[in-house]
Amino acid sequence: MANACLQLSGFLLSCLGWLGIIIATATNDWVYMCKYGLNTCKKMDELEARGPWADCVISTGLYHCVSLTQILDLPAYVQTTRALMTTGSILGLPAVGMLLMSMPCINLGSEPQSSKNKRTVLGGVLILITALCGLVSTVWFPFGAHQLQGLMAFGFSLYTGWVGTLFSLLGGCILTCCSVQSSHSYQDNSRFYYSKQGGGNQPAASSVNHAKSAHV
Repeated sequence: MANACLQLSGFLLSCLGWLGIIIATATNDWVYMCKYGLNTCKKMDELEARGPWADCVISTGLYHCVSLTQILDLPAYVQTTRALMTTGSILGLPAVGMLLMSMPCINLGSEPQSSKNKRTVLGGVLILITALCGLVSTVWFPFGAHQLQGLMAFGFSLYTGWVGTLFSLLGGCILTCCSVQSSHSYQDNSRFYYSKQGGGNQPAASSVNHAKSAHV
């Protein structure tokens, strides 16, 4: 029962983390660039929001974005963030699918528990890779933007990416650890059952040999 609760908690955390990474990937409010205070820049139409896909200008009644289409002219941190966040978003789909098929309440025919544990471990590893992609991107992007632009503030998308990365790390660790422990305990129980059967047959064989010797 405890293992099932841990697996369900890890699955929910992984789903929330993957959703947060998708939201961070699809939005552009990663960092706000401004030479003055945020309110002052917004009144002067000088508040800029930078993301992996577009540069936006934010004012009191305007939100205008220009897509970053010149891929070869983009800085390395923008290109890396695009690649990693896209990879993490794509890897999350098969990971969530495998984890869903490994839930205790779902049975695929007469599948043994060991196969479900292996699928859970694989799904947990994919979630951890997704979290690693999000972690590198959400740390490198603001650092690179600060090196080029100077003064800045963190945006909604960056906070969402951090939360999604944290949830994915927690969910992946819970799923991987509890599934590995379940696999070890399942193997230990099988060995104990086999040794118990073998131990039960030995006295019968010895009693037969003793009877033969007594008859002679």
